[in-house]
Amino acid sequence: MKTLLVSLAAAVIVPAAAASEISITYSAEFQEKLESDYGAKEGDRLSKEIRSDLERELRKANVDPARISVIIVDAKPNRPTMQQMSDEPGLDMLRSKSIGGMDLEGTAYNASGEAVAELQYDWYETNIQMVGATGVWGDAKRASSRFAKKFAEKLSE
Repeated sequence: MKTLLVSLAAAVIVPAAAASEISITYSAEFQEKLESDYGAKEGDRLSKEIRSDLERELRKANVDPARISVIIVDAKPNRPTMQQMSDEPGLDMLRSKSIGGMDLEGTAYNASGEAVAELQYDWYETNIQMVGATGVWGDAKRASSRFAKKFAEKLSE
């Protein structure tokens, strides 16, 4: 019985789910990069990361806009994508590395469809030595996490 009461209390303490709808699209230029260079699946990977980061940060901030629209303006990987490695056999997942990051634009809307917050955020690593053990989209994931935190803070104001 105690376990049930503790579980119910924990469920009440957890804030409501964040954002009923989060749409993530790509700029025309980034869409072209996905199709011609990175591979279409890479856009899905980034979109899932952004969605997860936003949901987490909105929950923490206890804000719940009706809708959020995010545009991936640009993103650069730290390591070659599967598509890049198949197109260029000389690339190596372990030895090939570069400075990565991401440029994002987000708009949150209330139930009436009015924009209630906007944020343009980009972050790219500046030191190649920091790329070390990061995965394909390590710096882009860092940019996504920072974007989500700043966006949730902006909605909390």
